[in-house]
Amino acid sequence: MIVFLRVLFSILLVWMSYQVIDTSLRSNLFEEWDFLAGIPWMKATLWDFYTNVLFIFIWVCYKENNWGMRILWLILLCCLGSIATCIYVLIQLFRIPKDAALKTLFVKS
Repeated sequence: MIVFLRVLFSILLVWMSYQVIDTSLRSNLFEEWDFLAGIPWMKATLWDFYTNVLFIFIWVCYKENNWGMRILWLILLCCLGSIATCIYVLIQLFRIPKDAALKTLFVKS
């Protein structure tokens, strides 16, 4: 299962990085922000995104002992979203043996 998750999150990381880079080259978020901010779905999407960031950040706080690392990951999660999430999960997956039980990923080491 751990090997499968490593592959899955690696694919997700590459895919999300490609999507963000491709979209950034086609469209400037800062130029379109006034239009986007007026769309109700954009507001709902932002609430959804930051709710997920909070959930993942609580897990990061549980896993990380150093407040500096916690703050760094909070900034990365807020700025990079799914890309930072994939990176954090991959780091955790590569810290445990490939034959470890899935619960090992979620418990504090």
